[in-house]
Formats: sequence, C-alpha cells, structure tokens
Amino acid sequence: MKRAQHPFVGLWVTADRNIRQRLLPEGRYVEARGGREAAYTGDYRIDGTMICYRDDTGFSADGEFRDDVLYHAGMVMYRDPTG
Repeated sequence: MKRAQHPFVGLWVTADRNIRQRLLPEGRYVEARGGREAAYTGDYRIDGTMICYRDDTGFSADGEFRDDVLYHAGMVMYRDPTG
C-alpha cells in the first residue's frame, strides 16, 4: 500500500531563489545555495506545522509553515510550483 505524500513535500525557495530546499517524500532534504546544488543534505520530520531538520553532519534546526510559507533559520521560503 502506497503512503500518501505529505502536503509540504516539494521545492521551497527564497524570493531571490538563491536558496532552494527540496523536501523529499521519504523524509530527506537537499538544500542548494547559489551554485552549490547539494550544499546541505539530511533528514526532516514534520509535526503539524513545525519542521525539524538534522543535517548529515549532525546540525539541527527547525522551522514553521504558516499560510504556505516556510520560516526557517531566519529565511522566508515560498513553495515553488514548478518543483
């Protein structure tokens, strides 16, 4: 039986598109910064509107989804409908 995809899965970008974060369905993320396509990678967990990250080096951070906007580590990220 296939598990339903979480509604926050997909590509999130800053307004200038310099930072692009892809939330993958299996609970992993890949964050691109400028020309570095996999600047950060790791796991994420979503609980309600909160997201908790743990990158592959052990660093952790969190964020919150509000009105289809992701607030994370001082950044404001918007859903990219093409991603």
